[in-house]
Amino acid sequence: MNILQDEVIAFLSKPSSYDTANQPVERIETHGSVIFLHGDRAYKLKRAVAFAELNFLSLQSRKKACQAELLLNRRTAPTLYLRLFSITRQANGQLALNGRGRVVDWLVVMRRFDQDRLFDRMAVEGRLTEPMMDQLGIEIARFHGHAQITPSFGGLPDLKEEIEKNHREMSRYPSILDTTTVAAIAHASRLLLESLTGCIEDRRREDRVRRCHGDMRLANICLLDGQPTLFDGIEFSERIACIDVLYDVAFVLMDLRHHGLESLGARLLSSYINHCAWEEDCKPLAFFLSLRAATRSFSLAGAALRHADQDKRYQKKVEAVQLMHQALNDLHGENPLLGHLSSIETSIRT
Repeated sequence: MNILQDEVIAFLSKPSSYDTANQPVERIETHGSVIFLHGDRAYKLKRAVAFAELNFLSLQSRKKACQAELLLNRRTAPTLYLRLFSITRQANGQLALNGRGRVVDWLVVMRRFDQDRLFDRMAVEGRLTEPMMDQLGIEIARFHGHAQITPSFGGLPDLKEEIEKNHREMSRYPSILDTTTVAAIAHASRLLLESLTGCIEDRRREDRVRRCHGDMRLANICLLDGQPTLFDGIEFSERIACIDVLYDVAFVLMDLRHHGLESLGARLLSSYINHCAWEEDCKPLAFFLSLRAATRSFSLAGAALRHADQDKRYQKKVEAVQLMHQALNDLHGENPLLGHLSSIETSIRT
């Protein structure tokens, strides 16, 4: 974060900065963004930061990322992603929202929705239902069917790098993630990928690698106007977003299993399969589920060490360990999702 952005954040945190100054401002912070909730709108600011896959240090890079976020996320949530706003420096030196002065930063303006309608909260509270999974499967299949085909991505080198990245990142947290288990995950992943070589390449040639969502966790799905809606897809990295469609949907399936909702995951997968534009055999699904669980495991392990709240640190550690074991179990065929799937009547297609 730079000094100018500190000023921008302070400005956006004040109700007086907006047209409806009598309403409070709520703030949500992530590693790459700060979201300001005011009235019926959400204003998303890209942090001036750089990570391995993300670089928002320059004003131009943040503008480009905002434009890409608006364009890409309108594929799934056109009524949620509204427009771009600028933060400007006026002649009197003060900042203004969408003013006429020099642009100092950019915002994605979104329609605000009730946070209780986020699928991760609904999962914890037992509010997700089978009809929601049916609808979500249809929506994901529609989205994937229209997504841009990207055959230069999603091949064996990319998946090998995912395995090694997961191994490197998980190995950074030996106080949380058992090193023997982490090594076992990497070894089993390499072996399984080798056995799937022909399948992976066939899928790429058959146009299964597309510009997907890239971060299809429960936290990035909401119930909007009564419909499951995907939002907050990856805009900053083609490598992360241009993937096999089954790898994309594997994230939400992994997340449902992590919440103990395997039957809902199977219901979702059943709906997805029955509404795909192609015949989906799910052959690499166990591999993809394991990759997703491993990635989420090291992410939570890192978050646990950074969190100031002791109770939340402990909870994130517990979840990181659970996901580590889930990643290994997937590789050994110990995932009940496919067992549930086989018992569900797959006749949703109309």
